[in-house]
Amino acid sequence: MVQYRLPMLPPSDEVDWGASVNGNAVSTRLESNAILLDVLRDSLGILGTKRGCDMGTCGCCSVLVDGSPRLSCLMLAQEANGCEITTVEGLSDGHHLHPIQQTFTECGGSQCGFCTPGFLVVISALLGENPEPSEGEIKSAIEGNLCRCTGYQQIVDSVKEASNILCNGANVDDSTDPKSDPHPGFSG
Repeated sequence: MVQYRLPMLPPSDEVDWGASVNGNAVSTRLESNAILLDVLRDSLGILGTKRGCDMGTCGCCSVLVDGSPRLSCLMLAQEANGCEITTVEGLSDGHHLHPIQQTFTECGGSQCGFCTPGFLVVISALLGENPEPSEGEIKSAIEGNLCRCTGYQQIVDSVKEASNILCNGANVDDSTDPKSDPHPGFSG
């Protein structure tokens, strides 16, 4: 038995798309109505950006577009055509973590880790604009990101410590050597 499927909407036109993603020029063909999240994950294989709610309420899909935090689940890829896009993978400098990546691990800002990429991207934008944010500014910056594990205090503490690193050079870990397992007795 042959089944026929009638599309509810006509197919989208394909368009050329290009951007700088994490410092690398990329180009592809995509449907004109493709969302940025799908292009990053499915077309480019950049998996750090997470799909959470698909409604713009959780912040897991946050990326920087020309330096500003954007929700990639609500942004058409065409809106970012020709832009500089930074995902969580683009925050580090080679083997050297961005201070917020370093302090998230040290201060317990990441627990299950699903929301972490969105937080790191948004906080890196905050620290890039204001390296010494107040606690109120930190809370305001992250209010669009949901975490179900930490209770947020560890995240705020991580931002304060990253600010200290950026402003004072405190606790800078310049080592590129592998670190020992922080949970040596844990086997999974």
